Amino acid sequence: MKSTDAPKERRGGLRFAFLYFVGVAAVVGVIALAAPGASDEAAGDTSAPTTSHSASGGEAPPAAPGEEPAADAAEVILPSVVHIKTSTGIGSGVVYGASGLIVTAAHILSGDETVTIRFDDGELTEGEVVGVVPDADVAVIEVDMDDLPAATFNVDKPRVGQMAVAVGSPWGLESTVTAGIISAIDQANCSFSGCVSMVQTDAAINPGNSGGPLVDRDGSVLGLNVSIFTGSGANDGVGFAVPSSVVVDYADSIITGEPIETAFLGVEGDPDPAFSDGRAGAMIAEVIEGAGAEAAGVEAGDVIIFLDGVAIQDLPDLQAQVRLHRPGDTVELRLIRDGEELTLDATLGTRPNDSG
Repeated sequence: MKSTDAPKERRGGLRFAFLYFVGVAAVVGVIALAAPGASDEAAGDTSAPTTSHSASGGEAPPAAPGEEPAADAAEVILPSVVHIKTSTGIGSGVVYGASGLIVTAAHILSGDETVTIRFDDGELTEGEVVGVVPDADVAVIEVDMDDLPAATFNVDKPRVGQMAVAVGSPWGLESTVTAGIISAIDQANCSFSGCVSMVQTDAAINPGNSGGPLVDRDGSVLGLNVSIFTGSGANDGVGFAVPSSVVVDYADSIITGEPIETAFLGVEGDPDPAFSDGRAGAMIAEVIEGAGAEAAGVEAGDVIIFLDGVAIQDLPDLQAQVRLHRPGDTVELRLIRDGEELTLDATLGTRPNDSG
């Protein structure tokens, strides 16, 4: 079976789930993180600002700086996290610029042009959707407000094992904080139209968290939470976030009005791993005429094992890594051909079904 951009479920019987809370049915299959029902009432309650960001509660003595890193991170990021109510449910977002810009997950918007935004202090306002990139699950919303508490985005790759804090509105419970670690990076999530490279975390995220930030111990955004991988329909400790590098790249393009184009290598193959000389990789069945792969010298039967130094496990991993780039970028491919390892440089083109 050949695969190019078709989404597919992976890893046995587990299911991807987006994190947009639209009801019980939303937690089955690919779960988006947003929420309906009681959350609508909560979104309209302006009687008191949310207080779940307190670093310490009751009369307990405050911890010294650094002794409660999750609490310190939450204190930094919570003023920048917003609750988003759409026509179909709720999700989360994070302030991207002081001049009224908010980034969130594209899948929570359901085609809406306007949404209701609630800030951490309880203030409500209307937000206008500026643009969306469904393939990367990134969207930008604008509100008519200035001097917003903009978050800091860390576009460097996180370290596996480092602390991670997720913030959002799971099940409509606003300004909720959970903590865990970065479980993996460069994980191919194929619940989109194609495969996207994600950051994986075991911090608890659930429907309603979609679009909310995953942050490091300094409160800097590592990515936007968008989906979970589940065998039960609920959180099983395997969550995914769009990396900040991708969020910033696409958000800036939306804001400046640049055309959104997806990089294209130009190969087809079997989505299952190919093992050559005891190594996993992406087995190439066909090279698209005129594409960057052909110009670089990639041939049918080659097994691509690295792209720019990142190990490739299978074709979905290759697709996900290509999507981290833009058309015109040159990438280094390491591949196995007839038992020998070769290195080729390929210049990426634009995916044919993109407009513009």
